[in-house]
Amino acid sequence: TRPDFDKKVVDWLASNFKKDEGIDLLKDKQALQRLTEAAEKAKMELSTLSQTNISLPFITATADGPKHIETTLSRAKFEELCSDLIDRLKTPVTNALRDAKLSVDNLDEVILVGGSTRIPSVQELVKKITGKDPNVTVNPDEVVSLGAAVQGGVLAGDVKDVVLLDVTPLSLGLETLGGVMTKIIPRNTTLPTSKSEVFSTAADGQTSVEINVLQGEREFVRDNKSLGSFRLDGIPSLHHVVFHKLKSSLILMPMVSLLLLLLIRVLGRNRISPSPALSTLPKDEVERMVEEADKFAQEDKEKRDAIDTKNQADSVVYQTEKQLKELGDKVPAPVKEKVDAKLNELKEAIAGGSTQSMKDAMAALNEEVMQIGQAMYNQQPNAGAAGPTPGADAGPTSSGGKGPNDGDVIDADFTDSN
Repeated sequence: TRPDFDKKVVDWLASNFKKDEGIDLLKDKQALQRLTEAAEKAKMELSTLSQTNISLPFITATADGPKHIETTLSRAKFEELCSDLIDRLKTPVTNALRDAKLSVDNLDEVILVGGSTRIPSVQELVKKITGKDPNVTVNPDEVVSLGAAVQGGVLAGDVKDVVLLDVTPLSLGLETLGGVMTKIIPRNTTLPTSKSEVFSTAADGQTSVEINVLQGEREFVRDNKSLGSFRLDGIPSLHHVVFHKLKSSLILMPMVSLLLLLLIRVLGRNRISPSPALSTLPKDEVERMVEEADKFAQEDKEKRDAIDTKNQADSVVYQTEKQLKELGDKVPAPVKEKVDAKLNELKEAIAGGSTQSMKDAMAALNEEVMQIGQAMYNQQPNAGAAGPTPGADAGPTSSGGKGPNDGDVIDADFTDSN
């Protein structure tokens, strides 16, 4: 941004002055203001000149008298000072192309945004990445407002030959077990759009769920922005693995209005609950959240993997115990002993909290559980005949297939967190 480039020149001037005079101008507010103004002026002049003079008389004073700054800043030195800022510009450009699923060959023209794009080294970088000379005929200070005016004309019907597509600035999703954000609509999805995911309730006997709609790129709820939440009541108290399937659909329209539909598949009845339109974030906060997501991507991935593994392990324990209870004495004693042993090992791994230990214990348990089906299959009088293998219903029920009929509307209290 503009202040970043200006600060590089300010720091350079202040550092040289401190080296020569032993005075830190950064601690003098009045002197700092003059340095900032001079730095901005020098930066602008270096967009067209190879060097510029910086003159700041009476910048400060000591017992020996007034002190002045008289120096020359070349374009080459300025580019050296700002080299790290220039390098940082590569990532947003490549990310934008990746998110839009485009290559540089798909670009017809490159338009620059912001006054600092007048810096020659910035324009050279754009040309190097895209292979195209940037369009310098459009004022970079006005390009955003011009684009907004065109969009206004399109919406009003005054502009007919231009198509502008809105996209989601950040991913949208819901809070799920473990404080995890499960993304439903990825960032940079073209609007309008509608995406759906199917969830189950987290516990037996659960009769209500708190729906928390989130916006952001991080893996955990605490690091994202809550757009709003509401409680969905009236779910019958049944076993969560079999009956409680919640199909959540996010519908996002242009002008960034959001509608959340919940389709509750419970005992052959559909229940739909719409939420009010939800607010979005300002541009600077969107940029901050995207930068944080990139910075903490690996750390978030490891934590998310730990939580997902824990949830999976809990589910495996539940389903295995359920299968053993339903089959009862039909399971041969030697097989049951081995399954119980591995089941206890998994429970110990869950208590220990080690992700890898839980994965290893689940793999070992699954091998023993497979022996249940094989043992019971061998017990059949006609073991070689075609037919389903007993115990095949041990896993969770599929969310696919024909859904139930539409039912009643559930009233839900909505709380806007903004």
